[in-house]
Amino acid sequence: LLAAGQSLAQQSYPSKPIRFLLPYPPGGSTDTFSRIVAQKLSESLGQQVVVENRPGGNTIIGTEALAKAAPDGHTIGLVASTYTINPSLFKLPYDPAKDLIPIIQAGFSSLVLVVHPSVPVKTFKEFLAYAKANPGKLNYGTVGSGSITHLASEMFEDIAGIDAVNVPYKGTAPMLTDLIGGQLHYALDTPVTSIPHLKSGKLRGLAVASPKRSPAMPDIPTMAEAGLPFEVVAWLGIMAPAGTAKEIVNKLNTEINRILQLPDVRERLAVSALE
Repeated sequence: LLAAGQSLAQQSYPSKPIRFLLPYPPGGSTDTFSRIVAQKLSESLGQQVVVENRPGGNTIIGTEALAKAAPDGHTIGLVASTYTINPSLFKLPYDPAKDLIPIIQAGFSSLVLVVHPSVPVKTFKEFLAYAKANPGKLNYGTVGSGSITHLASEMFEDIAGIDAVNVPYKGTAPMLTDLIGGQLHYALDTPVTSIPHLKSGKLRGLAVASPKRSPAMPDIPTMAEAGLPFEVVAWLGIMAPAGTAKEIVNKLNTEINRILQLPDVRERLAVSALE
């Protein structure tokens, strides 16, 4: 009887629209990724999958909402590297090891060092020399205190031996607005949001913090090529509230894996340097 009940639940799932909680503001790499997946899931499951941005608290607000949602498969959400950073920095209103269960680890993205054209450098080595010659005079943007871009930037300063000023923002979009406007000198950003501005010349890309060059930015060298042993790769995953039926999790895992292999999806993600 139990097996029959579980089978029936899986067959009738989903029975209503699915909320896709995103603990980040619109306009960043997580938003782009989530909307691509949600659109394809809507088509394959026959129910609308609605992305709901719930930013704030270094992703804690949106993740708490996901952890406390009904475990019926009709609320899922995106998590990223910050999910595993937060327990070290904050007292959380949920247990990241118990209150959520993974559906899939879905993708990875490198970080790229981008500078405003007013910074008088053309290469990564020139940037390092300029930053060392001007301690405390350069400022950089991050998408929130405790975020991966913040901690990566602090690590970058330490390894590169430079001294710069962190300016935290509540998301990628406002940070890039100020960087393009010249209020910031540089940032370690995700390629999906930087690439359009690199192509237009509003920003200059100097190096990627990845083991190899990005196919989406083949002309930009790795930091290792310039002699700096620095690598940071961000990951993206999709989770559900603990207690969600295994059959539902497996169904979502199968569907999302299939979606990520679709040629048009792979092309859209590759253009944004999302692997």
